[in-house]
Amino acid sequence: MKIKKGDTVKIMAGKDKGKTGKVSKVFPLEEKIIVEGVNIKKKNMKPRKQGQKGHVAQIVAPFNVSNAMIICSSCGKTTRIGYKTEGEKKMRVCKKCNGTI
Repeated sequence: MKIKKGDTVKIMAGKDKGKTGKVSKVFPLEEKIIVEGVNIKKKNMKPRKQGQKGHVAQIVAPFNVSNAMIICSSCGKTTRIGYKTEGEKKMRVCKKCNGTI
């Protein structure tokens, strides 16, 4: 996967289309990511202790990585990612401005 934890992404499809956020968790085997403040679901929670009330909790659900595009840190545009090797280091490169991400 080319998107990593801490990257800023823009949502390109779904109910949150157009929103931006920071990637908080990545699931590479499932090809899913969790972005802060995006794809919020409501879950009914039962009371766990005696005297506690049940409530509706809002949780952030993962979505497919293909629905998000990374925002380049140098040019600020949504872009695809390429790779460049300098010596023994492999770096991610913006396809629009050729800046490192």
